Amino acid sequence: MKNNNTDSRRKFLDKGLKLGLITAVGAVGLTKLASRLTAQTDKNSSNKMELMTTDGTIVVVDSSEVMEIEHAGKIDKYDVREGMPNRKFVMVIDLAKCSNLLKCQSSCNTNHFITGDHAWLKVYKMQEEEDTAPYWMPTVCMHCDHPACVTVCPVDATFKRRDGLVLIDTERCIGCRFCMAACPYSTRVFNWKEPNQGEIIMDMGDETNRPSPEYAGLPSLKGTVDKCDFCPHKIKENELPHCVTACPNGVYYFGDKYEDTVTNGEETLRLSKLLKEKDGYRLMEGLGTKPSVYYLPPVDRLDDFKEGLERYTEYKSVENPE
Repeated sequence: MKNNNTDSRRKFLDKGLKLGLITAVGAVGLTKLASRLTAQTDKNSSNKMELMTTDGTIVVVDSSEVMEIEHAGKIDKYDVREGMPNRKFVMVIDLAKCSNLLKCQSSCNTNHFITGDHAWLKVYKMQEEEDTAPYWMPTVCMHCDHPACVTVCPVDATFKRRDGLVLIDTERCIGCRFCMAACPYSTRVFNWKEPNQGEIIMDMGDETNRPSPEYAGLPSLKGTVDKCDFCPHKIKENELPHCVTACPNGVYYFGDKYEDTVTNGEETLRLSKLLKEKDGYRLMEGLGTKPSVYYLPPVDRLDDFKEGLERYTEYKSVENPE
């Protein structure tokens, strides 16, 4: 059962979030949720299936009334610098669920072969005032719609794809660090020396922050900038980013803004409805960068705030009970 859940969590574009599965039931347009996570065939009748309406309501209809069409953004040849047309990838981070277990960071580091302070994903202790409750806040690259880092790069090493992802071509990167100075979120890191990562090679093809075939699959490079890339190599395979699947609390939701759908692997939700009901927001909205990462306030938290040894001891006892 555990293995089945893990597999289903990773397949989110293949079946769970396809905009092309459009139905024509009466006068209402529906998006078919064929995901193994949320849409299931009615057990009492093989001719029934569950669908989600545009306002997020689940309804049961006859499968004969559902017509599947190909996704409008389907492409035969994939260009890593162009990305996926008719897509807009977004992430939602629920601060009420984060307890600083750092499983997300560990998975990101392991799968991208990052060490120490070069972590792309960081979790900070936040507290507005002395008298207010503290909370944990994960930070990643915001993949802005209007990225300042792209504007200042003199060699087009930092670029924005059609699907919203902002990536770095390390073959072009000259290490000027203009992008780091321009980024208001301080999510980029610079490799001052050759990373001590041995001869590790990632089987990621052209996908990651280094789309040049010459550097494809290599770990971090000396003299270049690194950052969170939303795991485009996973997205291409219809899978969720590493941080999403690694988090045991379901903190991270990932999906397509155009489909208005996001998932944390356990539940699939309407993005607009989630942001409206939970008062979702983006960091530094006034700057006009229009980030693709949204936050949900730390209200009605699942766990009491813990840090240091208390948090670590409690988590280890749950992870490895005697």
